[in-house]
Amino acid sequence: MRFSEELAAAYFGAMTVAAWVRPLPASRRAQATLLGVAMCVALLALPGHASRVVRDWAPAGVILAGYYLSGRFFVGSSPAFEAWLMAWDHRLLGDPTTRFVRWPRPLLAYLEVVYLGCFLLIPAGFAALAWAGRAAMADRYWTMVIAAEFAAFAPLSLIQTRPPWAIERRAAQRDRAIHQLASDMVSTFTIRANTFPSGHVAGSLAVAFAVIGAMPVAGAILLGLAVSISVACIVGRYHYAVDVVAGAALALAIWVVVLAAGV
Repeated sequence: MRFSEELAAAYFGAMTVAAWVRPLPASRRAQATLLGVAMCVALLALPGHASRVVRDWAPAGVILAGYYLSGRFFVGSSPAFEAWLMAWDHRLLGDPTTRFVRWPRPLLAYLEVVYLGCFLLIPAGFAALAWAGRAAMADRYWTMVIAAEFAAFAPLSLIQTRPPWAIERRAAQRDRAIHQLASDMVSTFTIRANTFPSGHVAGSLAVAFAVIGAMPVAGAILLGLAVSISVACIVGRYHYAVDVVAGAALALAIWVVVLAAGV
């Protein structure tokens, strides 16, 4: 198995065990167990039954499955931890719901759009490597991205909070149409729980860090998008400021470890 596949299998195995340790409703426990076991079996079968191309691209779907698996653990929230996160937002931003209302409308619209496109950044990073003839870097790329994403998702089995938009009053927005579209999509397609650290930030920065060494120009573009996503998380009230800082620190730490290990 590739190291990235082993890492993913370890995550699904650990989350399956956690489903039987954590106090979950029977239906949630069954769902988490079924998905966790199915993904472990699929990952173990990849080396002997999948082509190189399939193995190169499969992690994009694996990450998505890992995200929804983490959502099976969200059964409540910690008011004390939510209050701590919100207190830091107010300390750093003042009133977050009005803090960005005077920002230029095109900038706010851009941030909403780039946030919505975050999920495209993960396959786009590898597509850039493959297009440049560097598909051999697949395991290194996916190791960094999977480590960042799953390290952000796993704490949800223990630390459960709601995103800012679900708690505070509606944020004032100059471009309500795009913000409403983004909010509707987040409400419909996400697990409606807050990941701490932010998976959006950790994953998008990991993509940029995984590419920038081999392709500086493409990596710099991806880094710019990752920074934009990080800002959008706070401006759109999709994440707390502490989530964003923690996600950035996580991605940076994984990058340093991978470089030191020479993977």
